[in-house]
Amino acid sequence: MLLRRTTLTFTLTTSLLLAGAAMGCSSGGGASGSAATGGQGASTSSSQSGSGGQGGMGGIGGEGGEGGIIFAGSGGSGGMGGNCTPELVGVVRDFRGYPAGHPDFEHFGGEGLKGIVALDLGPDQKPVYAHAGPTAHTTGPAEFDQWYRDVEGVNMSMPFKVTLTEDPMTGIATFESTAFFPIDDQLFGNEGFDHNYGFTYELHMTFKYQGGETFAFSGDDDLWVFVNKRLAIDLGGLHPPQGDTLDLDAKAAELGIVPGGEYALDFFHAERHSTGSNFKIQSTLSFTNCDPIIIPK
Repeated sequence: MLLRRTTLTFTLTTSLLLAGAAMGCSSGGGASGSAATGGQGASTSSSQSGSGGQGGMGGIGGEGGEGGIIFAGSGGSGGMGGNCTPELVGVVRDFRGYPAGHPDFEHFGGEGLKGIVALDLGPDQKPVYAHAGPTAHTTGPAEFDQWYRDVEGVNMSMPFKVTLTEDPMTGIATFESTAFFPIDDQLFGNEGFDHNYGFTYELHMTFKYQGGETFAFSGDDDLWVFVNKRLAIDLGGLHPPQGDTLDLDAKAAELGIVPGGEYALDFFHAERHSTGSNFKIQSTLSFTNCDPIIIPK
């Protein structure tokens, strides 16, 4: 389905939410193999509630984008410069909370902190910690480097998909859940809470910049969005719901993008403390990666 240009609004209202991973599309040239769905599904239309995202996905297919991995059966009919059914496929990593687990989870609080990560995405397509030691919201570089990498004994990971639903009248594709807990009772489990709150979510996708697009996010806990490997939205740290809107035209020179070009959009989120969780995305970006881009650990 073709996505028109408009706003991409990403609303996460949670005391901590998700970060990181990829985007896929339905039908056509997917990798061989099979994938099994898993996890608790969340609502995919606005103002509905659910207890997770679109569902986890089991099974990993062949090799794909930028040295990453594509999930079997997720191929699409778009391609370079094309448009793909908007299925966002990423990686959720689960962490045990402090004090028995990771010191960055179930530990800090506050009103957010900008500047936790560097302005440029790292060469491995992961955010780079910008400090030599701790901040008011983080323990240090070694601990942060575990957020978006698989580390045995520290975290557990699984693929996870959310699907956008397009309004044919407005061209805006939306995903929204008022109870976004994608890994309840999975991986390390809920640790005595009503939901599994301590996780990150990582998404990588590509889009064709046509001019006029915006990307907006509001919610709580860390979120970093990179466009063309440059930091475009910085909502780092633990905080109550906060928001920011990226006007691609206004930041085109800073981000090094020009209309007609195809660029990476990478975002990383962390849900780091217990409380509620809401998640909303609205988009009309022309996504072009018809298979998920999964960056290895």
